[in-house]
Amino acid sequence: MSHPIMKATLDLGQSLWLDYISRELMESGELQRHVAEGLRGMTSNPTIFEKAIAGSTDYDSDIRKGVAGKLSPQEVFENLAISDVSRACDMLASVYKDSKGLDGYVSLEVSPKLAHDTARTVEEAQRLWNRVNRPNLMIKVPGTDKGVPAVLELLTRGINVNVTLLFTLEQYKAVLEAYVQAMEARLAAKQELSHIASVASFFVSRIDSVADAQAEKASRKDLAGKAAIANACLAYEHFESVTASARWKKLADAGAPVQRPLWASTSTKNPDYSDVLYVEELIAPHTVNTLPPQTLTAFKDHGKPSLRLRENMKSAHQTLADLQKSGIDVQQIAFDLIEDGVVKFAKSYDDMLEAISARLKTSA
Repeated sequence: MSHPIMKATLDLGQSLWLDYISRELMESGELQRHVAEGLRGMTSNPTIFEKAIAGSTDYDSDIRKGVAGKLSPQEVFENLAISDVSRACDMLASVYKDSKGLDGYVSLEVSPKLAHDTARTVEEAQRLWNRVNRPNLMIKVPGTDKGVPAVLELLTRGINVNVTLLFTLEQYKAVLEAYVQAMEARLAAKQELSHIASVASFFVSRIDSVADAQAEKASRKDLAGKAAIANACLAYEHFESVTASARWKKLADAGAPVQRPLWASTSTKNPDYSDVLYVEELIAPHTVNTLPPQTLTAFKDHGKPSLRLRENMKSAHQTLADLQKSGIDVQQIAFDLIEDGVVKFAKSYDDMLEAISARLKTSA
């Protein structure tokens, strides 16, 4: 039975994905309930897997198998992740089929330690793609300077990509250009375009966490809670300009789907703000919002879907100009957060391997 708020959001052109994965979620029947209500996809990252593995005993049996097989912590983790993601792909296969490949995707991230290594990112992404072997898998690749060429190569090969850790407009422009170039390369090679899927994950709330602190120091509390949404509006403005171009029309006519902007990091960090702020304010056609479980619960409870993003676009440039005049450089904040995000994901990856290593020792 579809949930009225989730259905209303989908009717406005936005797909809601869950920013979480765990065995318990799948074995308890909770994921099936989410899908029945209108959930359209899932994303994972090292932080999510670290919480799932370290916070439960659900994986102990497989970890013991890893001990018996003399596997490294990295090999044990990969086996756990492949198992969970493959299972989630199968549970979302009906969404993939019913939406004709628009939704139903599950994302699996290459190691964040490869964020600055193009060749190894491509190699690992291809290997993970082959191991999962599901058409509704997306490989997550960070949109760093070295990650973008990997995105171009993978999409050209026909591998679905979720480009993650996007904070700046310049990053987003480079990622969308890579997508267009990949589609052009496939068209020139007379390869199929319609089954390729990609999203560009633009991070939101982390920008406000930094900008708000600077606004308070500048005695401009009136600008609090506005930087992240305005920044996202610029990305969507660029998306609309590219997809309205003659260059894109040629690809669309050949069957190429758009690379949808995906709003990530949409849980509200500031308790003074609405707990659904970064969902309600960013609804627009051809977008995805990936919500942590608590944000999804809150949105289903009291969300009010409407096309607010385009309304916010009208004031976005002025908002960013006002912030700049007050000494708050949103683009610089966003740029600094790119490497910060890579470092945090790498730490989560290390923490997860340490948790597995500890379990391996106690299970030996």
